[in-house]
Amino acid sequence: MIAYIVRRLLSTIVVMAVVAFVVFSLLYLTPGDPAAVIAGDIATDEDIRLIHARLGLDDPFLVQFGRWLWSLAHGDLGTSLSTGQPVLSEILTRLPASAELTLSALLLSVAIAVPLGIVASVRPGTWIDHLCRIVATAGVSLPVFFTGLLLVYLLYYLAGWAPAPLGRLDVFNSAPTRWTGFYLIDSLLAGDFATFRAAFAQLILPAVTMAIFALAPLARITRAAMLAALSSDFVRTARASGLSRRRVVYVYAFRNAVLPIITTLGMVFSFMLGANVLVEKVFAWPGIGSFAIEALIASDYAPVQGFVLTMALLYVLLNLTIDMVYGFVDPRVRLAA
Repeated sequence: MIAYIVRRLLSTIVVMAVVAFVVFSLLYLTPGDPAAVIAGDIATDEDIRLIHARLGLDDPFLVQFGRWLWSLAHGDLGTSLSTGQPVLSEILTRLPASAELTLSALLLSVAIAVPLGIVASVRPGTWIDHLCRIVATAGVSLPVFFTGLLLVYLLYYLAGWAPAPLGRLDVFNSAPTRWTGFYLIDSLLAGDFATFRAAFAQLILPAVTMAIFALAPLARITRAAMLAALSSDFVRTARASGLSRRRVVYVYAFRNAVLPIITTLGMVFSFMLGANVLVEKVFAWPGIGSFAIEALIASDYAPVQGFVLTMALLYVLLNLTIDMVYGFVDPRVRLAA
C-alpha cells in the first residue's frame, strides 16, 4: 500500500507539471497585453515598452515559462494587479470561505442522498422511490445559478426567512478571530454564539443550492449500487440464514455498495469545486471562485493562474485520498497494490 501511495505521489508531480504548462500556455496565448493593463489608459507606447522590458514579456516563451516555474517553486504566484497583494496570500485568505461552503454543501447532500438512495432501493416502486427519482432529475436539470437565484427570490425576497445574500456575515457582525478560516468553527472556538448564528444563517442558502446540485448523482448511484448488492447471491444467502433485515441491508449490502458511492462522492466534490464559482457570485461569497472571476474580467492573469493551479492540486489530492479510502474499505485494493 505504501508503494502504491508513493507511485501516486510521483504521478501527482507529473500531473501538476503538465497542468502548469497548459495554464501558462493558454494565458500566454490569450489576447491582450498585461503591460497595457499595468500601465493604465493614459500610458504612452514608451511606458508600455518599458514595462515589457522590466517584466521580461519580450523574452521567448520557454524563457518566460522557466522563470515562472522558478517563482512557482519558491511559492511565488505573482502579484494581483487588482488588489496589489501577492496571489498566494489572496488564495490562502479566500480558500477557507470556499472550503467551508463546499464542505457544508457536501455533508448536507450526503446526509440526504445516501439514506434516500438506500430507502429507495429497499422499497422499489413506492413513493420514496419515486421521490428519489424526482430529486435526481431536478438536481440534474437545474443549473446552480438558477437554483440560487430562485431560493433567494422565494426565501429572502418573498418570505423574508433568509438573510440578504451579502457574503459570509451581515453588516451587524464582525469576523471572529481567525484560527481555521472557517467562521462556524472559529466563532465556536471564540465562544461567540451570535457570530456563529449569523454565519450559519448566511451559509444556509448557498449550501442548499450546492447540495441540490450534488444530491442527484449521489442519490442515483446509491440507489443503483444498493439494488445491485441486494440482488446478489451473498445477500440472498444472508437472508436465508435468518439475519435481520437491518443487518443484511446496512452490513452486507451497503458495505459492498459503498465503493461506487465513494467514487461518485469524489467526482461530485470535484464538480462542486467548480460550481462554487457561480454560487459565490450569486451570494457575494468572498471565495477564490469570485476572486478568479473578478481577476479574469480585469485581465489580471496571475490570480487566474493561481486559481487554476489550486483547483488542480485539490483535484489531485482528492483523487489520492479516494484511493487511500479504497484501501481501507476494500482489502482487495491493498492486496493488489
